[in-house]
Amino acid sequence: MRSTRRFFLASSALSGMGVVVASASQLTNLAAWASQAAEGAAMRLGLVTYLWGKDWDLPTLLANCRKAEIFGVELRTEHAHGVEPEIGPERRREVRQMFVDSGITLVGLGSNERFDHPDAAALRRAIERTKAFVKLSYDCGGSGVKVKPDRFHPKVPREKTIEQIGRSLNEVAAFAADYGQQIRLEVHGECAPLPIIKQIMDIADHPNVGVCWNSNAEDLQGEGLEHNFRLVARRLGATVHVRELNLGDYPYQRLIELLVEVGYRGWVLLECRTDPPDKVAALVEQRQIWEKMLTAALNKVKAT
Repeated sequence: MRSTRRFFLASSALSGMGVVVASASQLTNLAAWASQAAEGAAMRLGLVTYLWGKDWDLPTLLANCRKAEIFGVELRTEHAHGVEPEIGPERRREVRQMFVDSGITLVGLGSNERFDHPDAAALRRAIERTKAFVKLSYDCGGSGVKVKPDRFHPKVPREKTIEQIGRSLNEVAAFAADYGQQIRLEVHGECAPLPIIKQIMDIADHPNVGVCWNSNAEDLQGEGLEHNFRLVARRLGATVHVRELNLGDYPYQRLIELLVEVGYRGWVLLECRTDPPDKVAALVEQRQIWEKMLTAALNKVKAT
C-alpha cells in the first residue's frame, strides 16, 4: 500500500488546503487565499510549536490555532502535545482525527535528530529514530519530518562530516518516500551558512530531501540574502521557518518576495522567540502582518 504513496516534489506535496471553513471571517480569508494561489503564491502561514505552543496540549493547540486562523502546525518533539514515536496505533489514529476535525493541517514533525555524530552507533540511532518519526508522521497525517545537519567536530575533517550528513539524508529520504513523507533539512547550527547547506544538498541528491529555510543571521553573510537564497532555492522543501515578522532586522519582506519569485508553494511557519502574555493575540498579529507582507510581495513581483 505504501508504494502507492510515493512522495513527489515539494511543489505539489501540499497543493490541497484541507481547511474546514467555519465562520464568515474564515470564508473571507479563504477567498483571499484562493486569489493569491491563482497568482502563483500558494504559500500559507503556520506555526512551529517552539516557544509559542510548547506548553499547549493538543486540544488547546488546535483550538488556539483556530482562534488565530492559523491552519498549519509543525509539532516539535518533546513538547506538551505529546505526539512522539512512543505513542501507539490507537493514539496515532486519535491524533490524525483531531487534526481532521479541527481543520488544521499537520504539516509535519520537528525532530531533533542530527547526522553529524562522529560516533557510528550514535549516527545509526539518529537515522533509526528519524525513521520512527517518519512512521509517526505518516500515521498521524503529516507530510514530513524536520532534521538537523548540525555541527563540526574536532579532528574530523569538515568534508567528511558534510559527506556523512548528505549520505544519511539520502538513506532516510529513500525510506520516507515509501510513506509519502519529505525529509526537511533545517538550516541550523554550525552548518547554517548556506554554502555549507548547498554542499550537503549536493551530496543529498535524493529528490525527497528538501531544505527548511530557517531565517538565520548567517543568511545575510557573504554575498548576502539573495545570493544565499539562490544557492538552495531549487531544493527548498515544504517548510520555511521565520521568527516574529515585525521584530529584529531580518529582511522578511525581501525573503517573502524571493519566495514569490521562485513560485514557492509550501508553508511559512512561525518559530517565534518571544514570550507574550497572550499568545493567541500575538498569533493574530503575526498573521495580519504576514497577510500585508504577502500582498505587498505579490504586487511587487506582479509589477516587475
